[in-house]
Amino acid sequence: MDLLNEIYRVPGLNTNGRIIYREAVRGVIFRGEKLLMIHATQNGTIKFPGGGVLAGETHGQALAHEVREECGMELDSLGMALGKVIEYAPAHEPDFDIFKMTSFYYFCEVRPAVFPQALDNYELEMGFEPTWISLDEAINRNKAAAGSDPTGNLFWNKREIFILDLLCNLQNYG
Repeated sequence: MDLLNEIYRVPGLNTNGRIIYREAVRGVIFRGEKLLMIHATQNGTIKFPGGGVLAGETHGQALAHEVREECGMELDSLGMALGKVIEYAPAHEPDFDIFKMTSFYYFCEVRPAVFPQALDNYELEMGFEPTWISLDEAINRNKAAAGSDPTGNLFWNKREIFILDLLCNLQNYG
């Protein structure tokens, strides 16, 4: 899969230390001109549905359970890979120096049926709500949130703005 970007959440981060690794999948789900996204009502950001890949899971299986949990929708098909983004941050775990996460983005489709969300505590605290939103509106919301976050606590925001801008550029050239 093509590497789209590498993001360092902290400038000058030395990535030569002990690394804890996480692999995640993210769904790029269009319905007409709108994208299925997760609105984090606590901070106003918009993120792609998805999350961590569990041991033994395929990317398709992981994305299917994440879309169902976060959006209450059933994955219909896993399509073409858009690419991957690698992020580096200081590790919170005492035995590690670096947190490295690779997010794999896939175009996919969902079935129209809707189920109750099954959010974990963190997602409940963040106020995760599925929403259909235009690329421009998602970009504008995330850029506005980034401007009000000088500490960088909105850790997924830079990654999601990058992918949203990429999709916007692809639409303009496609």
